[in-house]
Amino acid sequence: MSSKLQEAQEHCKAAEKFLKTSLLKWKPDYDSAADEYNQAAQCYRIARDVNKSKECYMKASDLYTKNHSFFHAGKAIENAVIVSKEVASPEELYNMGLESSNLYQQHGSGDSGANVLDKVAKIIEDRAPELAVKLFQQAADVSSTESSQHQGSEYISKSSRILVKMERYDEAVDSIRREIGFHQESGNINAVGRLTVAIVLVQLARGDAVAAEKAYKEWGNNCEAPEMQTIEQLLQAYDEEDRESAKRALASPFIRSMDVEYARLATTVPLPESIEPIPKANVRENAAPSYVSPNANPGSELQEGNTREGSGQQSTFDTSAFDVKNDDEDELC
Repeated sequence: MSSKLQEAQEHCKAAEKFLKTSLLKWKPDYDSAADEYNQAAQCYRIARDVNKSKECYMKASDLYTKNHSFFHAGKAIENAVIVSKEVASPEELYNMGLESSNLYQQHGSGDSGANVLDKVAKIIEDRAPELAVKLFQQAADVSSTESSQHQGSEYISKSSRILVKMERYDEAVDSIRREIGFHQESGNINAVGRLTVAIVLVQLARGDAVAAEKAYKEWGNNCEAPEMQTIEQLLQAYDEEDRESAKRALASPFIRSMDVEYARLATTVPLPESIEPIPKANVRENAAPSYVSPNANPGSELQEGNTREGSGQQSTFDTSAFDVKNDDEDELC
């Protein structure tokens, strides 16, 4: 048995003694017991016994909470998250992150509460992106209560990019709107312009060019010249259903310089369906003449006309116009 494991066990025994009561000791010493469990967790961590270390951190947090030491309780759970990030499930880490954040907020440390949510979200992002989105959004809410709009915008930005990556475009639009609101409150107008391009791309990915145009009308006054030029080229191409112009606009250098998620989104945006002209009928050269029935008599109509003249029937054709014309010609002569 290594020395660190033995030392951890001694700290655990000391913690149990602090929790016992006697005739002269009516109340358990929660604070001292929590400190012992905290030190035992550190020893188990050095000895690479992850499960024991996590267990001791959680016991320490529980005892700190009973002693109303909420900051130390939240810190103990945060340490437990870091220790068990490789072995615990995303759902367990998610719940531990929420509990730690709540304890920090009870102490009045909202920034620490938001920070632990951000830390847990990064840990579980690859395995459970939907849970990471919730943690980032809650971190933004906590930051907003602490009047930290800039930090809140960073948290909600991470949420927006994950939603775009997951192709949950309806939720991504709402998240980007919240992100724009954070930047407007903090006075960061330049960021609003770039996000206007982002929300136009997401709306086009949803197949709603009308909503994309409305978004531009709503926030376009915050855009700079490159952003305005990119959006107007896009909207004009979709309005005219010009596929080639839309391709060029989506491949513009400005869009490719955006965040990776939005640059990749531009490559998957459905192009407008252009109206193709009706093809002209092709005439084959040296084609065979049209088919004529052998029973048809080409001279039948001519014979019928001659017969009508021979029978003395008058023609129904009016020649008065020609007579007048001849009279006029005589007068001119």
